[in-house]
Amino acid sequence: MKKVSVILPVYNVEQYVTEAVNSVLAQTYPYFELIVIDDGSTDRSMTICQQFTDPRIKFIHQQNRGLAGARNTGIRYAQGEYLAFLDSDDLWLPEKLEKHVAHLDNSPNVGVSFSRSAFIDQQGKPLGLYLLTEIEGEMTFRRMLCRNPVGNGSTVVIRRKVFEALRFRDNLYGTEEDFYFDERFRRSEDFECWLRITVATNWQFQGIPDALTLYRVNLESLSTDLREQLRSWEQVMEKARSYAPEQIARWEKPARAFNFRYLAHRAVMLKTGSMAVEFINRAVVSYWHIVLEEPGRTLLTLAAAYSLWLLPQPFYCQVEALAIKMRATWQKRQIQKEQSRRLVTVAVIAES
Repeated sequence: MKKVSVILPVYNVEQYVTEAVNSVLAQTYPYFELIVIDDGSTDRSMTICQQFTDPRIKFIHQQNRGLAGARNTGIRYAQGEYLAFLDSDDLWLPEKLEKHVAHLDNSPNVGVSFSRSAFIDQQGKPLGLYLLTEIEGEMTFRRMLCRNPVGNGSTVVIRRKVFEALRFRDNLYGTEEDFYFDERFRRSEDFECWLRITVATNWQFQGIPDALTLYRVNLESLSTDLREQLRSWEQVMEKARSYAPEQIARWEKPARAFNFRYLAHRAVMLKTGSMAVEFINRAVVSYWHIVLEEPGRTLLTLAAAYSLWLLPQPFYCQVEALAIKMRATWQKRQIQKEQSRRLVTVAVIAES
């Protein structure tokens, strides 16, 4: 059986880390090591973690280097053939590793296996909504640049060989080291890494329909500084121009529009109507074809932004509650449909 290295960066998450560790230890696939990276925590996070006595857990301490730096340290220490990442405020369902290992074992050209995510609130209560990323079709540079179907860093299980192909040397802290995630990014480090994998390697990304990651929506840390998110996205684009200038020149306009729409959606979640309107307007101005390519998502975001901006708060909240309920029902049906289709496909392959 192939060993999986689970990398768990920890930085001041004492209220969440117990649940995160327990969700790893509850995995139905038992052949893993859990590498807990203390990234300079100043609260009780590591005191809590060290109460776990499972022999599969390893603890590593370092000065704060950010999420990318903690992941890089974990990769350097990892012994597994497959590497999985869990942010310490997120959770996994028990069958997470088992399903991804089976996916990678049966798909030799796939280097990055990812799943959908279900949203939970700060107390861990399901919100009934999903990050319903697109899993069908080839993961082209344009698709990754515009939509980032992977979603978030807690969804992926990646072959070690992918990181071996992606490795680069640099001197950021006084000595040369191997790097995988770019530690110069304190935001968008996932997205930046997925783009480089798409360009610099032949490994494929492929998703499975199950929502196996529970993604915590914490409005206090929901990247509330949306303009800072925009600046980090611009930094990713600037770096990508250095290794994929033709692709960026061709696809930057639609990518910019999709990013503005994403920021507008985040602004709606944060109930900042004026910013939501600003971002959705910039999306349409940047690349008006977004309305034709994805009319449903674009027009719904536009309607939500203007409704939040113009309607009285109590009335808007009623409309929002109804819309969320309808969306949750549709998403559940969509996931069930895709799961059934995949089961049929697997059965046909097994028979042949």
